[in-house]
Amino acid sequence: MKLSPKLKIRIIVVFLITFFVVLNLTGFSKEVKNFFYLISQPFQKTFWQAGDRVSDFFEMITEIKNLKKENEELLLKNQELLAKIALLEELKKENEILREALDIGLEKEFKLIFSQVIGKDIDQDSLLINKGSNNGISKDFSVITQQKVLVGKISAVYSNHSKVMLLTNKESSFSGKIQEKDIDGIVKGKGNLRLFLDLILSDVEIFPGDIVLTSALGGIFPRGLLVGEIKEVKKSDIEPFQQAEIKPAFDIKELKSLFIITNY
Repeated sequence: MKLSPKLKIRIIVVFLITFFVVLNLTGFSKEVKNFFYLISQPFQKTFWQAGDRVSDFFEMITEIKNLKKENEELLLKNQELLAKIALLEELKKENEILREALDIGLEKEFKLIFSQVIGKDIDQDSLLINKGSNNGISKDFSVITQQKVLVGKISAVYSNHSKVMLLTNKESSFSGKIQEKDIDGIVKGKGNLRLFLDLILSDVEIFPGDIVLTSALGGIFPRGLLVGEIKEVKKSDIEPFQQAEIKPAFDIKELKSLFIITNY
């Protein structure tokens, strides 16, 4: 009778089990065991090394996860520190601006509210600031820089922000005068950050570099605010008035903080 392969394997397994049991029950088991340990040593070493490598691999995975977590925590702490530094820098700048305003005595001349520029629309010659009706802002309040430079006036007020119409806006018009000269005219915005001094009698002399200030006439703005300087004079022998282009004293790109005059 021919034995099947599966049956042969089962018989061999049973034989080996019986053989090792007998070895353990006999006095010769120590020498025999030593022999089998000796011949199986290379295989055992291979298995141990493989096991060590697997163990090292999983330890490395765990270390990578721990490092990733530590890096994420460090990144968050770094971001928090950067935010604090940025806030301190902003506070430092605000203090410098307020100190400069105090140095020129703005608080003695006007009642002021400090604000930050949060939006710029150059095409519309307007700004957006972070103070509104909740802060006591009202329409038509004058807006200046810490150097007492006129920027414009409040044109729209919301709860927590307001719109500033720049003096270069096409709808802007107010009385102005040449510094240290008895020469008055009307300052008109032309849009695109352009400004002119109009309705100046043709028989008076004005020159590029002359300083233009707000006048007491009209009552729109406090008198004596810096508007800009004459850039170019346009005069005609047949016209009763001459006109001058003004270079505004402010640079819209540099406007970050402003003061709103609530009373003067």
